[in-house]
Amino acid sequence: QVQLVESGGGLVQAGGSLRLSCAASGGTFSSYAMGWFRQAPGKERELVAGISWGGSNTYYADSVKGRFTISRDNAKNTVYLRMNSLKPEDTAVYYCAAAGWGDGSSSSRYEDGYWGQGTQVTVSS
Repeated sequence: QVQLVESGGGLVQAGGSLRLSCAASGGTFSSYAMGWFRQAPGKERELVAGISWGGSNTYYADSVKGRFTISRDNAKNTVYLRMNSLKPEDTAVYYCAAAGWGDGSSSSRYEDGYWGQGTQVTVSS
């Protein structure tokens, strides 16, 4: 059983930056692909960024390419999401998730995995 705890969310002005962290415990972190999802009110949850178990492969949604960077530190059992040039439309609850297989790029691979409780990101205009 893997437990995931996100942190780093908050309120930021448009154009600002935040770094989300997701600390894992209770499993072999380095064996999981990791992803960051977000869900805004009234919208479906979407995969924003994913990273393979070793970090060699990354995936980004078109809406965040060039602005967000996903990374992981397997020694610290932590995955990060650096978010730059934030826009009001980035406002959402952000969740990290672990998938037991795949390279992190497919949202369906996370359905049977593990999820954190989410952290709110609010971008003001």
